Amino acid sequence: MNDYEFGDYLYNLRKASGLTQTELAEMLDVTNKAVSKWETGASKPTITKLTKLSKIYNVGIDELLQRQLNESPKKITKIVITGGPCAGKSTAMSWIQETFNKKGYAVLFIPETATELIMGGAAPWTLESNYDFQTAVLKLQIEKEKVFEQAAQKLYDKNKILIVCDRGTLDGKGYMSKYEFQKLLKSLNLTETHLKDEYDGVFHLVTAAKGAEQFYTLENNQARTETKEEAVEKDNNLISAWAGHPHLRIIDNSTDFENKMKKLMAEISALLGEPTPFEIERKFLIHYPDINLLQQNPNCQKVEIIQTYLKSDSNDEIRVRQRGINGSYTYTKTIKKVVSDIKRLEIEKRISEKEYLDLLMDADTNKRQIRKTRYCLVHNNQYFEIDIYPFWQDKAIMEIELNNENQKIDFPPNISIIKEVTQDEYYKNYNLANIKD
Repeated sequence: MNDYEFGDYLYNLRKASGLTQTELAEMLDVTNKAVSKWETGASKPTITKLTKLSKIYNVGIDELLQRQLNESPKKITKIVITGGPCAGKSTAMSWIQETFNKKGYAVLFIPETATELIMGGAAPWTLESNYDFQTAVLKLQIEKEKVFEQAAQKLYDKNKILIVCDRGTLDGKGYMSKYEFQKLLKSLNLTETHLKDEYDGVFHLVTAAKGAEQFYTLENNQARTETKEEAVEKDNNLISAWAGHPHLRIIDNSTDFENKMKKLMAEISALLGEPTPFEIERKFLIHYPDINLLQQNPNCQKVEIIQTYLKSDSNDEIRVRQRGINGSYTYTKTIKKVVSDIKRLEIEKRISEKEYLDLLMDADTNKRQIRKTRYCLVHNNQYFEIDIYPFWQDKAIMEIELNNENQKIDFPPNISIIKEVTQDEYYKNYNLANIKD
């Protein structure tokens, strides 16, 4: 448990006890600022103060000490490996096992549900309809993930656990019409936002039929029947299905297969923070885009975001975010530390709606909420985020996260770049929050 996580743990204990920072400070004979520093990870309480905290919170002193000494609770990360037919998913699983076992992770694999059903005799062509098949896939996928998550909690000798899903709950969207998919979600009382955000990361391996045609084959998967043309179409549909996920990465065939696998390992490592969760991004000021074109693009997903900055006694940027669409939202708390001009250390934690509403009480009143409409766009296997702000009618911001600082960017058509603003402090959300309506 790092300092930020330990501070967050102390914060949640205080909130659960119904105490304000002022009340706790008086009980411990310290200042409000000291309590704030503990809860943001800027400093840690002494053993004497920890002993008092254990009594106030009714938590064993041993537990507090273990958490402070970095004896972490289980860290479970769940990712999806998806992609078109003959993309290398099976080989990727072997690479993931070997790579992350060496890094100290217990790696749990959830087999591809559609293939299991087809090999068991329940296929789109044996059931009454493809809709019935996709319903069975989604129901079984959800239950399998629950079982694996419960099993992960019971692993007695591992604190770092990686759950790898061979396809995820949204893959079915790529094999159905929009009407069928919405009907399925409604029948199971589900929303696309919550299905999507169940995963910490989504990694799409591009089919060999796009860029490595000579290696496309049906021989290594009995459930595969697609021609090359059908494989390309399904690959595109799957990218469209996952567009809008906050951590979608597309691994193409621009290199040989071994380097394709190495790139996947690097992307997963970055998500896990191995060795450090650096985020490399570039930001561009663009002319106001054609919203109709974005909405008509099948590889573009609209997301509504409300971002609120919290009080901080350090130079760290702390924020909470509501993210979703059509009344279905997820919530996160993020702390950012600047490392260099284009590198930031970013620690993000999923929180409940109640935690989100509680944290809003600590909002920095010197800053307004940032409300924006985000269009998540996939173009030539690169993932762009276009943010539309209500206080701008002539411009917008476009960002892209990169694998390395020298990666070439293939800009989407119909997007007009004004200038790069990666290093321009004025265009950071934290500073845009200072702009008055």
